[in-house]
Amino acid sequence: QVQLIESGGGLVQAGGSLRLSCAASGRGFSSYHIAWFRQASGKEREFVAVISWNGGSTSYAGPVKGRFTISRDNAKNTVYLQMNSLKPEDTAVYYCAPTTGWTRPRPFGSWGQGTQVTVSS
Repeated sequence: QVQLIESGGGLVQAGGSLRLSCAASGRGFSSYHIAWFRQASGKEREFVAVISWNGGSTSYAGPVKGRFTISRDNAKNTVYLQMNSLKPEDTAVYYCAPTTGWTRPRPFGSWGQGTQVTVSS
């Protein structure tokens, strides 16, 4: 079973950039689609972006399209989320998870601790 650990969050001013990492341990990482989700305080967790098992396809939620880029390096068992032109509304705890499905990615397994992203105005 694959386990994922998120890192790379922090405090950044609006318009700035951050790169999140999602490092995997265990077996099967390169077989899974991996997605990023986020949860803002007081709100439900929401989908951000997903990348296919081989990195050949990606999909993004509307609010981040054109600003965020998801990528993966299967040799390093890591998925990345490059976040540019950050806005205060991007403030949230960011999580990664293996997913099933593509048009509506469904996470499975246990959630990690996530990584906090705070964007100041």
